[in-house]
Amino acid sequence: MDNQLPKKIHLYQLTVVFSVLFALIGFSYNVWRMEASEENNTIRTACFEILKNLSSLEQLVYTAHYDRDVIEGNPRKGWVAVGLVADLSALTDDTVEKESAALKEVWSTHWSTMTTSRDSVDKIVEAIDSVRAEIKHLLSSLE
Repeated sequence: MDNQLPKKIHLYQLTVVFSVLFALIGFSYNVWRMEASEENNTIRTACFEILKNLSSLEQLVYTAHYDRDVIEGNPRKGWVAVGLVADLSALTDDTVEKESAALKEVWSTHWSTMTTSRDSVDKIVEAIDSVRAEIKHLLSSLE
């Protein structure tokens, strides 16, 4: 009986060490997964908001050009939408942020002629579509 007590204590110690290591590894993985999920959730939310603002901007451009509606096609509303897209793109990734900056540049160049120039409308819509494409690519790559 005296021989078995040290063996039992040794087995108990090994079980405790293994249990603590297993719990630590499990906890570490859980924390990592929660952080990754939260980051993906933030990116998704920002992307959906950007998509909504891109749609509003595209509608504004079409309204200004085709309907010649100065109220609904007001460029000041466009500046707000473009600015919001640029701001929200900081929460996504570098490619979306780069395309959003390019959209802002195209908008700043062509907003004043969008009511009369089909070329300006086409360039603005092309920049909007580029941001959309990058967002779709980013969303499909999230885990």
